[in-house]
Amino acid sequence: MAEYFCMLLQAEVFFLGQLRHKNLVKLIGYCYEDEHRMLVYEFMSAGSLEKHLFKSTNGSLPWMTRMKIAVGAAKGLALLHGADPPVIYRDFKASNILLDSDYNTKLSDFGLAKDGPQGDATHVTTRVMGTHGYAAPEYIMTGHLTAKSDVYSFGVVLLELLSGRQSVDRARRPREQNLVDWARPYLKRSDKLHQVIDSALECQYSCKGAEVAALVAYKCLSQNPKSRPSMREVVKALEPVLDMDDFFPAGPFVLTIVVEDDKVMDMKVETEEKHQSHHQNHQDRHRHKYPESAIHGDIVIHGDNRQVAGFTGALRRQQRTLSYHRERGA
Repeated sequence: MAEYFCMLLQAEVFFLGQLRHKNLVKLIGYCYEDEHRMLVYEFMSAGSLEKHLFKSTNGSLPWMTRMKIAVGAAKGLALLHGADPPVIYRDFKASNILLDSDYNTKLSDFGLAKDGPQGDATHVTTRVMGTHGYAAPEYIMTGHLTAKSDVYSFGVVLLELLSGRQSVDRARRPREQNLVDWARPYLKRSDKLHQVIDSALECQYSCKGAEVAALVAYKCLSQNPKSRPSMREVVKALEPVLDMDDFFPAGPFVLTIVVEDDKVMDMKVETEEKHQSHHQNHQDRHRHKYPESAIHGDIVIHGDNRQVAGFTGALRRQQRTLSYHRERGA
């Protein structure tokens, strides 16, 4: 075990000692004295992406922050893959993506990094290592490691950013426990994409940007490694998302709830602006098939049984809570 950890430390020092980039964490120094081993990195005040996505008590990450993190992480991987020789990260996951106070992204933990194939070689063969839920399927099956293995792992993290769900979550219903298996079929369908997007975003995201990011994730998660894009192509596809601002504007809105047999089946949020975007929200497209179940959330709630109930001012919190229970199968 001591030899294994020594190998990880040596890989960390070797790669970070040679590579410099704004999206890679800086190695300040290290200690290698007798039985003592220590690495010193630059301080990343906001911690890991994993903490903000899955363990935060301070609210959800905004849409643009998520996309900024995705682009920064993609640039870090692109730098590694473009090095000479190329470097395969091999353990790309949310906990290894560190953030500073402005949510700038830096990749950390290069203990499992490996030099990529050189010359005429198409892959390197190595013992299968990494984290369950993030590793590419062909790497798990064969031990053949390529840059496209990292691309798959990036697709998983991008899907986590879109959905707010962990790659593997045993607390969910069986068919939803593996995020990729559950979500990938929805990523190419704009009428189904709202089922994947994190409900904690409360419609405050770019519909066009979500479609672009979902399509990138879909391609990265291809079972065929040759069909996956390079990380340079991923960066090129995602950067324009940072300029897409077709958000639901803040201000007065109407919440429509579809109720069947005393159960909340669906929801719809409509703004009261006179000039709304022609690019509809993903939820709106889906909910147009319930045109007769209009409920004006800012006044009263009308169920199918025509009962009327008062409605509180905490509309956003109500929407998030109901969406959460619907996802959990409650």
